[in-house]
Amino acid sequence: MNSSKGSSFASHSPASAALEQEVGGSSDAGYAARHTPSAASEAVLNTSRLEEVKKIFTAHLENKGLRKTAERYAILEEIYVRSGHFDVEELYAGMKERNLQVSRATVYNTLDLLVEQGLVSKHQFGRNLAQYEKSYGYRQHDHVICTECHKVVEFCDPRIHGIQTMVGDLLNFHILHHSLNLYGICGDCRAKAAATQPS
Repeated sequence: MNSSKGSSFASHSPASAALEQEVGGSSDAGYAARHTPSAASEAVLNTSRLEEVKKIFTAHLENKGLRKTAERYAILEEIYVRSGHFDVEELYAGMKERNLQVSRATVYNTLDLLVEQGLVSKHQFGRNLAQYEKSYGYRQHDHVICTECHKVVEFCDPRIHGIQTMVGDLLNFHILHHSLNLYGICGDCRAKAAATQPS
């Protein structure tokens, strides 16, 4: 798991929860009917939430004068049945696994639109490789990242929200959101390193 400090923080904070990440010419109806989430998609699909997200995305596309293509909606659904974080290649591979004819350019463009609308969050985690996660209807959370194996652990703690509120009040800011990433070496990597050291 993560480092001893990270483990203690995630495990013993009263309200915290740590979740590990291991880490066409078709008609809309026809394309959607053929789209089954890939094997990499582990989350249970929340149908009502997905419908809300689709409505928000539809309004965003209409406001920008963009086409409401079946491919974009299939990418949206693939994202919202995934758990944890993913990169573009993982998402693209998941679409190809279902024999869906979606180009990398469409995946990139759709992700940009979803991030722009706040339906997906984009992270760097100290690397050049961007990672994404669904964000609509999900509680604000923060991350602990292992600098060796790049494992990402999510955690929530109400004290951080309290600090955010206090700082906003003190500095007369309406805080919209925050980003907190903690970097360290996880317990698994420390154990491996210890095992390879001469006794």
